[in-house]
Amino acid sequence: METIFQDIPNESIIYLSLSLGVFLIVYWAVLFTLSKLGRNPKYLLPKGVMKKIALPLFLIFLSIIIRMASLRQLLGLENEAYWFKKTSTLLFIFAMTWLIIGILKIIKQLIIRNYDVHTTNNLKARKIYTQFNILERIVIFIVVILAMGLALMSFDEIREIGVSIFASAGVAGIIIGFSAQKLIGTVLAGIQIAIAQPIKIDDVVIVEGEWGRIEEITLTYVVVKIWDKRRLIVPTTYFIEKPFQNWTKTSADILGTVFLYTDYNIPFDAIRNELTRILKNTDLWDKQVNVLQVTDSKPNCVEIRALMSAKDSSTAWDLRVLVREKLITFLQQNYPDSIVHNRILLNNMGETPQPKN
Repeated sequence: METIFQDIPNESIIYLSLSLGVFLIVYWAVLFTLSKLGRNPKYLLPKGVMKKIALPLFLIFLSIIIRMASLRQLLGLENEAYWFKKTSTLLFIFAMTWLIIGILKIIKQLIIRNYDVHTTNNLKARKIYTQFNILERIVIFIVVILAMGLALMSFDEIREIGVSIFASAGVAGIIIGFSAQKLIGTVLAGIQIAIAQPIKIDDVVIVEGEWGRIEEITLTYVVVKIWDKRRLIVPTTYFIEKPFQNWTKTSADILGTVFLYTDYNIPFDAIRNELTRILKNTDLWDKQVNVLQVTDSKPNCVEIRALMSAKDSSTAWDLRVLVREKLITFLQQNYPDSIVHNRILLNNMGETPQPKN
């Protein structure tokens, strides 16, 4: 061991020691700064930042040390410079990719934590969450593809094979391009949804005749959580190419309707007063809309529409059910004759018809 170190120039040992010392100082300084910012309420960082950044930073510093000639001299492996440099390059690409993805997730947490998706008026929060949720996947996909490309292009053999393949595979590329049209269109639709936002996370939608909420948006498909806990998986192109209902595009409040079909002899003012009483006695009503109108008249009944408002679609459904039940009970107890029934008018019963002269 002493003979090995005697063969190594003192300058290399000193240079390697100084480099290791500088890298360790910088590494611990970065971690110390991040921990300070994490404890400071002014710069409070999300939980788990140290775990996401510490290891990638260490690997970056390690890749730089592996590339140093003094390390190879210390280990007596001067002839293995190619493998040390190649290992250093691949390790640096891997660590930098890991670090970029970690920083991206930290930035997402920093921005999203200022917006609560679970509040009643959460339109802006859902917009921000949807944008970052989709854009995060796009950036991660691009970063990983670039990292894989850089890693492969670092090998001269693979680079030459790739150039020859690209030069002789023009027709194959065109065929693959045509076959990937749907995939590319789907990905572009996902990007368009992130920018234009026809739908957002937690939006209430009617898709394929099903009522549900947007649970997840990816680059290629959207998950709709239906009211009975089923999941409807829809390609992103659906929301670009086909019409659908979005009940919370600009706001969550919505109008609810209840239809009653009664006899002509019903007192409308009595029902109108009862509707007002029902709405005032429930917290489901947001005190904005309270209307009762006769919307149609048919040979054997009249159509009455009760119109009311609620803060969101779920509350509106519960309010409609309550109002319908209470109004029917009111009619049963106070105006039982108002139930729709058919009338038959019989004239001259029991009389023998007289012949006309």
